[in-house]
Amino acid sequence: MAIRDLIPWTKNQELAPVRDTYDPFMTLHREMNRLFDDVFRGFGGTSPLMESRFGWPRLELNDGDKNLTISAELPGMTEKDVQVEIANGVLTIRGEKKAERNGEGKYFTERYYGSFERQIPLEGVQEDRAEASFKNGVLTISLPKSDNPREGVKRIAINTH
Repeated sequence: MAIRDLIPWTKNQELAPVRDTYDPFMTLHREMNRLFDDVFRGFGGTSPLMESRFGWPRLELNDGDKNLTISAELPGMTEKDVQVEIANGVLTIRGEKKAERNGEGKYFTERYYGSFERQIPLEGVQEDRAEASFKNGVLTISLPKSDNPREGVKRIAINTH
């Protein structure tokens, strides 16, 4: 096999001709390209690293008999830093975590600061009866189930315990 066979395109960016024989190296090469394409797809949001790669904030969904409960971990944040709304069958959680620096000295951090947004499609819930609470860095949203969900935009107030 020639080195040229490992290159999937020519100088004109056209795909190389497909060969009829099975080549495990070409299969590996295509899978590696697909893997990198999947990792870097979606960059361009408010926080692409956290939204696309890690799905921050982390969510937990509990689909019970009567309620759908969604919990989001938001450590170091308060209910004032978060906004929750429902529009056209989509629950949106957005907010911003601000850096806690005083401006002196050198910093190394692995903590995340900045804006985030998560959207969760909803079906079969009573959007007008949604409730949200915030306790110990966890946002919990409860949505009663229904056969006839309502459309429109509704902002959900976040209660503290």
